[in-house]
Amino acid sequence: MNTVIEKTGSGTKNREIICRAGKVIRSGGLVAFPTETVYGLGANALDREASEKIYRAKGRPSDNPLIVHIADKSMLAPLVKEIPEAAEKLMEAFWPGPMTLIFQKSEIVPHSTTGGLDTVAVRFPNHKIACDLIQESGVGIAAPSANLSGKPSPTEGQHVIDDMDGRIDMIIDDGKVGMGLESTIIDVTVAPPMILRPGFITYEMIKEVINDIQVDKAIFMKPEAGLKPKAPGMKYRHYAPAADYKIYRGDAEEVAKTIILLANEKADEGKKTGIITVNQHLNLYEGKLNRDIIVISLGDLYKPEKIAGQLFKVLRDFDKLGTEYIFGETFSEEHVGWAIMNRLMKAAGYNIVDV
Repeated sequence: MNTVIEKTGSGTKNREIICRAGKVIRSGGLVAFPTETVYGLGANALDREASEKIYRAKGRPSDNPLIVHIADKSMLAPLVKEIPEAAEKLMEAFWPGPMTLIFQKSEIVPHSTTGGLDTVAVRFPNHKIACDLIQESGVGIAAPSANLSGKPSPTEGQHVIDDMDGRIDMIIDDGKVGMGLESTIIDVTVAPPMILRPGFITYEMIKEVINDIQVDKAIFMKPEAGLKPKAPGMKYRHYAPAADYKIYRGDAEEVAKTIILLANEKADEGKKTGIITVNQHLNLYEGKLNRDIIVISLGDLYKPEKIAGQLFKVLRDFDKLGTEYIFGETFSEEHVGWAIMNRLMKAAGYNIVDV
């Protein structure tokens, strides 16, 4: 397949790109587009065959639900059976924005979009190009992240090109996205509502809007065999680099000593080895590593929003370098740190070692 790649630019150019992309969506094709979280791989959410194309392009398991993106709250009602009061409050507080809500689906939403479930995940993104594309298409757009299944999510246009060129009809390259972590997912079909995936809309923020909120225990647990995922990312390994990636938890100095020992051993065996750390810990590794070991900082430990924006890029950078082993640290699970650790644990296949 010949993939059309369009770089965004002036208002007039973007309008032309959106018009062409909307035609692709309406004709049952696939378009990768930017949102404020990560890039999405979009198709007409109400077209069974179009949704199935998403799964084929990504190599995504067919029971992993897609998120339907809308560009106006009025687009929600036809997609769902009811809108609970808790959902109304959450939408008022956080839409448009990085929050996905799970509802009982209406009959017009095909099971190919919902991973076979009778529920549908819906989000109203806070991104002009995404919303313009949805409006131009005239339908809700089903859009998981625009990467090959299991790989780190794409936070730059080039990441999408690396994974999807030749697999889909069109890529809208808008450079780097703003947040770098997927949306918070909340199931509003249960009472009280339940957080199924953490994101930039944090537990603390949600509690200010609806006092009674549950947290799915599966967020920080390895998925059980036979699990039927209620939301994207609950069952399968996600965000994974090609390398063997392990995370070490404990006192920063003790963690660094352990990582230094293990990383040097792998490097001495001739294995291409990397370390993921933060600015404040770089000094713990200086002068103590085999010169061939690659050390990459995610940024300032006290600016988790910045770390979140770098996370998937760093994992992809290690892939491009051909890294075989990666050793990483844990982070505070407060606020956005909870979402960061959720992604890191999945990327590492839940391989966490206490030091």
